[in-house]
Amino acid sequence: MASSTASPLNLKKVVPGADDFLPLNGTDYVELYVGNAKQSAHYYKTAFGFQSMAYAGLETGVKDRASYVLQQDKIRLVLTTPLEPGGPINEHIVKHGDGVKVVALWVDDAAKAWEETTARGARSFMKPVREEDEHGYVVRSGIHTYGETVHIFVERSNYNGTFLPGYKPWKSDYNPEPVGLKFIDHMVGNVGWNEMNTWVDFYARVMGFAQLISFDDKDISTDYTALMSKVMSNGNGRIKFPINEPAEGKKKSQIEEYIDFYKGPGVQHIAVSTDNIIETVTDLRNRGVEFLRVPATYYETVLDRVGEIDEDLKPLSELGILIDRDDEGYLLQIFTKPVVDRPTMFFEIIQRKGAQSFGKGNFKALFEAIEREQESRGTL
Repeated sequence: MASSTASPLNLKKVVPGADDFLPLNGTDYVELYVGNAKQSAHYYKTAFGFQSMAYAGLETGVKDRASYVLQQDKIRLVLTTPLEPGGPINEHIVKHGDGVKVVALWVDDAAKAWEETTARGARSFMKPVREEDEHGYVVRSGIHTYGETVHIFVERSNYNGTFLPGYKPWKSDYNPEPVGLKFIDHMVGNVGWNEMNTWVDFYARVMGFAQLISFDDKDISTDYTALMSKVMSNGNGRIKFPINEPAEGKKKSQIEEYIDFYKGPGVQHIAVSTDNIIETVTDLRNRGVEFLRVPATYYETVLDRVGEIDEDLKPLSELGILIDRDDEGYLLQIFTKPVVDRPTMFFEIIQRKGAQSFGKGNFKALFEAIEREQESRGTL
C-alpha cells in the first residue's frame, strides 16, 4: 500500500534550486510519542475525524509499546505510548510532553536515501532495515534533524499489508465521519536562537531542498514579539518545512514559549489541507476543537487587501478563517489552539485557491491573537 500527501502540484520539478538526489513521494506518516495512545487515538477520531487503521502492541507481539495508526485521506498519524518505565519513549514524553517524534517520508529506495543523506553529513538514526511479514516487506532507514525529531525513509513498493510489518488491522465500531482533511500541506519546525540558518543549510545540503521564501522580523512582528522564518521545499514541492527561530522583541515570543515548554526544538504545527474550509472548520468546532480568533475588525478591510474571493465573507468571519493572496491566487487558513497540555503543538487548516504562499498578510493579526493566549497563560 502506498500513500502520499502529494499536493496538486504534480510537476517533476517545481522548486528552482532544489536538487533531487533524494526523490520524495510524499509524507508517509507522522508519529507522535504520547502519554496515553489509546485515549489520544479516541481524541483524534472524535475531534478530527481520523479513522482506525492499524495497531501494534501486546496482541501483535510488541512488548515495549502500543501504537495506534489513524488515517484520513492521505494523512496518517501514529500515536505511540511506552508500556514499561524507562527507555527513550518515556524519556521523550517526560522531557517534551506529547509531541512529534517522527516525520516519515515515502521514498522509492530507503537504503539509497540513507546513504545520500548520511554521506552529506546527516547523523544516522536508523540504518536501512528490511521488515517483512506475510504481506511482503518494507525497508526503513532514518536520520536525525532538529532537536530530537527524526526523519524515517519508508520504502513500501513491495508491501501490501495494512501499514507496516508488526501491525494488524484495527477494526473499530466507533468511527466518526471524516471532516474533509486531505493531505499534509506543510510542517513547521521551531528551533533556537540563531539556529534557523543552520537547519536551512541542513535541508539544502543534506536533503537537496531549496528555499521557497523568507520572512524576517519586519514581516513577522507585533508591538511585543517577533520571529523569523524560512520555508524549505523538496524538488517536486510535496514536502515543505518552514523553519522558525525567535527574534528580539519587547516580550517573549511564541517561539520562545514553545522552546521553553517543549524543552528544545521540535515540530510546532502540522498544516493539513481541505477542499472546503468552511465545512471542515464548522465540523471541527462542533466536535470541540478550539481555534485562535482574530478581532472582528480584521474582516472590515480584508477584502480591500486580498480582492474578490469565491466565498461569502460572513461564514469566514463567523468561524475566524483568515484570507491572504499572492501572485498565483488566494488561500484560506485558520489555526487551532494547542492540542496538547503544554502550549506547544497545534494544527493549521488550509485551503489553497491557487496561492502557494503561507499567509504573510495574516501574520500580524494571527500573532496578536497568539499573544492574547500567551497573556492568559502568563507566558507573554
